[in-house]
Amino acid sequence: MKPAPTGAVPDPEQGATGGSPAWELLLPAASAPARGRGRALQEALREAVRAGRLVAGTRLPSSRDLAADLGVSRGLITEAYEQLTAEGYLRAGRGSGTWVGEAVRAARPRARDLAPRSPGARVDFVPGTPDLSLFPRSAWAAAQRGVLAELPHQELGYPDPRGLPRLRTALAELLTRRRGVVADPERIVVVSGVAQASALLGLVLHARGLRTVGVEDPGSPQHEALYTSTGVTVVPVPVDEEGLAIEPLRASGVRAVVATPSHQFPTGIAYSARRRAELLDWARSVDGIVLEDDYDGDFRYDRAPVGALQGLDPEHVAYTGSVSKSLAPGLRLGWLLVPQAWAEEVVERKRTMDLGHPSLDQALFARFLEHGDYDRQLRRCQRAYRERRDALVAALAEHFPGAEVSGIAAGLHVIASLPARYGPRQRFLARVAEAGVAVRPLGHYGHADEEGGQDRGVRLVLGYAHVPPARIHEGVRLMAQAVRG
Repeated sequence: MKPAPTGAVPDPEQGATGGSPAWELLLPAASAPARGRGRALQEALREAVRAGRLVAGTRLPSSRDLAADLGVSRGLITEAYEQLTAEGYLRAGRGSGTWVGEAVRAARPRARDLAPRSPGARVDFVPGTPDLSLFPRSAWAAAQRGVLAELPHQELGYPDPRGLPRLRTALAELLTRRRGVVADPERIVVVSGVAQASALLGLVLHARGLRTVGVEDPGSPQHEALYTSTGVTVVPVPVDEEGLAIEPLRASGVRAVVATPSHQFPTGIAYSARRRAELLDWARSVDGIVLEDDYDGDFRYDRAPVGALQGLDPEHVAYTGSVSKSLAPGLRLGWLLVPQAWAEEVVERKRTMDLGHPSLDQALFARFLEHGDYDRQLRRCQRAYRERRDALVAALAEHFPGAEVSGIAAGLHVIASLPARYGPRQRFLARVAEAGVAVRPLGHYGHADEEGGQDRGVRLVLGYAHVPPARIHEGVRLMAQAVRG
C-alpha cells in the first residue's frame, strides 16, 4: 500500500491498494509499546474518522495489507476493525471489506474565545483599556530568564496564600513610596487583579453578616457584578462634585462602601480633602470600612498624584490595585492591603479560593520591581497617555466648539460634555455608531440615567490610552461629521 500525497482526499471507490494519508496517522501508534499498541491503534483510527481524515464511505485496506504496511500483527488490526465496527465508526459486510461508517458526524471540537474584544469599530473610544503595545516585552523576558535561573526549587511548591515574602516586601516599598499607603508586608495579599480582591472582600463581608455594600453612582459596573456574586447586594450612593455624598451614604444603612477617591470612575474627579475626611469619619462612626479601588492612581499629568485614602486610616480602609493599566490586564496580577482585623479572614478565603497566586509570576514581578523596571514602565506610560489626553482635548476643541472636558488631568479617560445642539443623546449615539466610532455615554455607568433630557446635550466617557494620537483626531473628526450630517 502506497500512501497518497498529503492533502489527497480518499476515494470511496478506492480499494485497499489505493491508500490514504490517514494511514500515516497510524504509524506512531504502531510504534507504541507492545502492551498498549492495540489500544493506541484503535484510538488513532477512531480519531482519524472523527476528524474527517477518513470520510464516510472510504474503504479501508484489508487487515492483512494494513498489518504488513504498519509492521504489526494482523490480529491487532483485526481487533481494531472489530472494535470500531461495534462502536459504529466502521461497517463491514461479508466479502465486501471494511468501510468508514455513515453514523459519524462528530467534528473536532473548537475552543471558543469569550475574551472581551473591541467592537470592531473604526475608532474605539470605549474606556478601560491601556495600550497593550507598550508592554515591556524585552524587560519582562529578561526578568523571566533571571527568575528561572535563580528561583529555589522549593519556591515552586504551594506558596504562602498572601504571596511570596519577596514580592510583598517589594510591593510595600512601592506603595509606600508612590501612593502614600501604610504598607505592612504582613497585610498585603497578592491577588488576581482587583476583581479577585473585590470577591475576597465580598466573601468576608458576607461571612461577617453584612449583606449590603455601597457603590458609587455613577461608577464601575464591575463592582456590582463582583459583589453580587458573593451574595452581597449593592446599594448605589450618588457622587457629587466632591466625591461620595455623605448624607445619602449615612441614610443607606451600609457599613461598607467601594470608592475611587484618587480619580473617581467615571466622572474623573478627585475627592476633596474635606470629603475624604468625612468619608473616614463615617467609617469610624459605623465601625465600617471603605474599599478603596486605586485603579489608575499612578497616572496624574498636571501634578503629583493624590495619595491614597488608606494612608489616613489603615484600619478603616482596604486598599487594592493592580498592573492592569500599567502593564496588561492579561497578567491577572494585583494586590490587596487589608486592615489588621480583616487580615486573617481574607487570607483564609484566599487559601481556599486558589491556594495562592502562581509562584513564578510573583517572583518575576518582584524582580521587575526590585530592578526598577516597573518605575520605568510607569514613566513610559505616563508620557504616552499624557500625549494622548492632550490630543483628545485638542481634537474636541477643534471639531466640537463649546465642548467641555471635566475631571482632573489623570487616568485613561475624560468626560466630554458636548453642547445641546449636538443632541439628543440617542440620535447622537446612533449616528456616531453608524460612522464606526465606539463611545460610551456617562449614563451607561449610572443606576439613575441623568442624561435622559432632550435638551442637555451629550456627556461622553472617552477612553484614549489605547488610541494613538492620529487615530484620536480621526475618531473625533468622524464623530463631528456624523452628527452634522
